[in-house]
Amino acid sequence: MRPPRSLLARRAFCLAGLSWLAGAGAHAHPEGLSLLRSGSHVLLMRHALAPGVGDPPGYDLTRCETQRNLDAQGRQQAQRIGQWLRSQGLDHAHVYSSPWCRCRDTAAQLGLGPVTVEPALASFFDQPDQSAAQTRRLQAFVAQSLRQGKTPLVLVTHHVNIRDFMGQNIGSGDMVLARVNAQGQMRDYRIYPSP
Repeated sequence: MRPPRSLLARRAFCLAGLSWLAGAGAHAHPEGLSLLRSGSHVLLMRHALAPGVGDPPGYDLTRCETQRNLDAQGRQQAQRIGQWLRSQGLDHAHVYSSPWCRCRDTAAQLGLGPVTVEPALASFFDQPDQSAAQTRRLQAFVAQSLRQGKTPLVLVTHHVNIRDFMGQNIGSGDMVLARVNAQGQMRDYRIYPSP
């Protein structure tokens, strides 16, 4: 016996609602990571697992031993992410990193090409009043980089930078495929959880 028509309609409405919730803020891109070659998308990534919060007092960006760093699990996670990206067809990219060692190490473990340190990706965790200015620097960097060609752009940075850029916190090693406008401002995005 078929359920009453009103029950079928309610089920369809609930399924549509669940689909919308699953994709809210993550506007699906059926083309996936191939969009990185479109000249309008960038992949932002939070560094892999680094136990703790912030950095020890008096840390020095030129000395990794003074900073919070990736542990063995974080290094393995970064390698898995690189393997996953290659399995998705992303075998090389322009890879940029925050100056922090945990970001540089994550970027290097991806195996997508040489890593360039970029100040626009630097954390402002210790200086929250710099968030708007640093986000503007990031947007300008993204816009300039995308104008220079269609090689995929991968940016390894911190949760505060990604949160201010796209409006949402993500976990360690998670990635955001962001569609941006000509000024480098995020238009919509899809989150890829760390594999």
